[in-house]
Amino acid sequence: MARVENTDIDLSDEDLLTRLRNGERDLFGQLVRRYQRELYAYLVRYTGDAQLAEDVFQNTFLQVHLKVQQYEPGRPVRPWLYRIATNQAIDLLRSVNRHQAVSLEQTQSPTGDSVVSLLELIPETEDGPFEAIQLEEMRNLVRLAIRQLPEMLRGVVLLAYFQELKYSEIADILEIPVGTVKSRLHNALNRLHQIWVESQTPEEGSKEMPVERPAKPLVANPR
Repeated sequence: MARVENTDIDLSDEDLLTRLRNGERDLFGQLVRRYQRELYAYLVRYTGDAQLAEDVFQNTFLQVHLKVQQYEPGRPVRPWLYRIATNQAIDLLRSVNRHQAVSLEQTQSPTGDSVVSLLELIPETEDGPFEAIQLEEMRNLVRLAIRQLPEMLRGVVLLAYFQELKYSEIADILEIPVGTVKSRLHNALNRLHQIWVESQTPEEGSKEMPVERPAKPLVANPR
């Protein structure tokens, strides 16, 4: 996405939205620039398509422009924006019947909770000259596994692991209790593990037997 020269003034997200709500529409570009990289990256992961992400990004800020009067002054802006973006992404994906793909460059869980890696679900292969290739194959398998998750679970995984949002922020975005966020994330990790195990089960009649190896999880450093 093209970037614009930064001439922004120093305002908190909440002050910025409040002033937009009060009619200072010239600050709208500052809000877009502030969230351009972060929100666009999230939408690329969510949709699995750069052009779709661009469309959703534009639709998101169109909705922000239309709904700015609905913003409650003082309310955290980040979850509010993510809720609009997520809803726009869901609507577009349903309309084009697309599946979602994600990147595994980041695997950190929400701040304040135990750190878990998605790759922890996959047993690490033995060290050797093909280790890097094997690791990339594993990453691809996890990407495919995430695409098989129901939309309800997939969204929680993306927000928690890739956007590193807190449970309370995810709850606000998805309009569900924090306890439901935790249970969905737990269910998602169980489903991913199940999908992985099933993908490694040899076909009937195959002579190849699965080999179990101890797992050496790749865990992100806590923030």
